[in-house]
Amino acid sequence: MFHRWLDRWDERRAQRGEEAKKPTDFILEAGRAFPGLEEINSLERFCVLAEHAVSDPNFYARPVRSEERHEMRDGWLKFPSEITTDVDKNNTVWVKITESGSRDRVLVIFHHWNASSRNRQIAGFFSRCGITVAEIAMPYHLERGRPGALYADYMLSSNLGRTIQSLRQAVLDGRKLIRWLRAQGYGEISVLGMSLGSWVAGLIAAHDKTVSKASLFLTAGSLADMVWTGRATRSIRESIEPAISLTDLRKAWSPLNLENFANDLARPGLVLQVVFATRDKVVLPELTKRFIEKLHREGATPDVVELNCGHYSLAMPPYIFLAGWSLKRFLSRSNAQLSAT
Repeated sequence: MFHRWLDRWDERRAQRGEEAKKPTDFILEAGRAFPGLEEINSLERFCVLAEHAVSDPNFYARPVRSEERHEMRDGWLKFPSEITTDVDKNNTVWVKITESGSRDRVLVIFHHWNASSRNRQIAGFFSRCGITVAEIAMPYHLERGRPGALYADYMLSSNLGRTIQSLRQAVLDGRKLIRWLRAQGYGEISVLGMSLGSWVAGLIAAHDKTVSKASLFLTAGSLADMVWTGRATRSIRESIEPAISLTDLRKAWSPLNLENFANDLARPGLVLQVVFATRDKVVLPELTKRFIEKLHREGATPDVVELNCGHYSLAMPPYIFLAGWSLKRFLSRSNAQLSAT
């Protein structure tokens, strides 16, 4: 009875903002995804470039012309994004930093798609536990929102190139923040990603060896599969399905697929946590399980937490307390202790 009510609650929550999510044109825009290359109109060629990007060490690396100009005031850090887009507001990154009084540990948080506020309670809780919290605004969200947009449609959409550009921008901006934190003397650096933010956090952890812990909430490996099957992305599938198959979408978005970087996530010095909801209709649990199996095959031993709730009801008691406690325990234990479990 309770879980049937919970499922209905999740569905009502999922319906919020649905009217704003209209089908849009299917667009490649390879020039956004793969800068410096000529624009192409061939899906086949786009997929070839995407699959090449997976093995390209420079795709998520620090840009040659990175502008290291940071301004810190009253707990807010801002700096130029590593990628310049045609939305001016999106080109400045904003980070809310909640200090703990210690620089031994810092947690960088990447929020969910269409987040309208930061996680003040999470930041307050962990700062009291001695962990400084840095909450970064992802592209086209919060202070970086596109004027007039009803939701963060430029972050994830039927524009294949812009979606890759946006996720890559989030990764590069996150890595730039981590460099700054390291330069300020912070010690152990962990990342927490929630839903879409978990893809960003996972990609950063795979490519940045200064990250020692990564906690991925409501995650999976293939972003293409999540969009194709998820409750929150029906309008995107409706837009792209007449033009592309799921098989080709997987190829086109292969640089965004965490399964393609499972070996990097299994690297020594990194420990992982995966928290997923067994009743999730946005990120289907079978996709999460497939990702976990891939991690195991590559030698990773993630701390896996299963909660019998939905995507949105994870934020409700008792699930939010269970998830929060598991995260606190994960962040508080040493890497050696976690690797031994």
